[in-house]
Amino acid sequence: MHSSDAGTVHIIGAGLAGLAAAERLTQSHRAVVIHEATAYAGGRCRSYHDQTTGMLIDNGTHLLLSGNHAALSFTEAIGSRAGLRGPDEAQFPFIDIASGEQWTLRFGDSRFPWWVFHKDRRVPQTAVVDYLPLARLAWTSADKPIGEVMNCAGAIYDRFLEPLLLAALNITPREGSAKLAGALIRETLALGGQACRPLLAREGLGSVFVEPAIAHLRGRGVSIAFEDELVELLFANGRVSRLKFAKQTIDLNKNDAVILAVPPYVATNLVPGVVAPSLFRGIVNAHFRVDPPVHLPPMLGVINGTCEWIFPLPGRISATISDAGRLFDMPRTELAQTMWNDIAKVAGLARDIPPWQIVRERRATFAATPEQNARRPSAETSWDNLFLAGDWTQTGLPATIESAVRSGYRAADLVKHRLRVAA
Repeated sequence: MHSSDAGTVHIIGAGLAGLAAAERLTQSHRAVVIHEATAYAGGRCRSYHDQTTGMLIDNGTHLLLSGNHAALSFTEAIGSRAGLRGPDEAQFPFIDIASGEQWTLRFGDSRFPWWVFHKDRRVPQTAVVDYLPLARLAWTSADKPIGEVMNCAGAIYDRFLEPLLLAALNITPREGSAKLAGALIRETLALGGQACRPLLAREGLGSVFVEPAIAHLRGRGVSIAFEDELVELLFANGRVSRLKFAKQTIDLNKNDAVILAVPPYVATNLVPGVVAPSLFRGIVNAHFRVDPPVHLPPMLGVINGTCEWIFPLPGRISATISDAGRLFDMPRTELAQTMWNDIAKVAGLARDIPPWQIVRERRATFAATPEQNARRPSAETSWDNLFLAGDWTQTGLPATIESAVRSGYRAADLVKHRLRVAA
């Protein structure tokens, strides 16, 4: 099979990075084809019907912030922005399970972080001076472990920074990359509450990021082939010359381009010489079929518990644990009961566990250490018509939805520029 004589962009992978790249390329008037190895789109950001609980659940609970401009732009483009909901004001409720103490960080709606100057809005038992290390972390020059840049102890760390950075980096914060943490702070906390309002896909990730994207792309002529696994890239004259799939082979023309939007361990097997993150961290998500009590906030940070964040959703309560490798060998029933015990205590529910499902992702994100961050490749490669996308590429952010979308947009923009120059 040959590619189009007019020029075709082949996107390998229908995760968020691949879908974002395709959306951006619909404006280029080039033929676009997405090849997905599995039977579904979305990658780690998807919803599916779980037969055990009879619920539509997400494979992971993903939180956006109002400062995630690329991700929100993507939902605007595919017409699903209304599916993301959150409180009217940027606020984050917490509970300490050990002591029973509760508090809420209230960032307001300003473009400046005035909240740190208000005692009733910041972390209990903290003063304005306690927030100065945030500035040092935000503007660190060299990439070091966070533990070498700031003191990872005290009320502000235990009750705010640790849960925030653990969720964002998916690694014990003191081991994490100060540069990635700094980028997060500059784009959210440093911009005040207007950039920090939490947004959740309460009806499921698929209804916001996947199904609308597929419909949008197909409506604009993008071809999407599922169960179309790429097994080999062939190179000639400094370019990708052939795509060998499990069921077909495509010879590329001079105006064709390829965006490889696959996990890093797949990319390194396909592209000679590509350096990519090689260490990963896992996430545990749990979903319980139960009607949440009305008094629970839309999301709740948990201190001194097994669960780290609890999300009351329609017909279920979900919970997530980051950097959860220590829990992967725990029997599933024991883990579910342990997480439910936290939820029951917080919500005032019976300890008898309702129908549940545990989703464990062993390689949910790359390990966000300075060393692994340095291994992230740029979108451009040594081959003229090959580009990389994915939250593991050089986006300057941790491996998040925002990072994935930005990577797809970046790869698409490079393709458009390269094709324009070639023409």
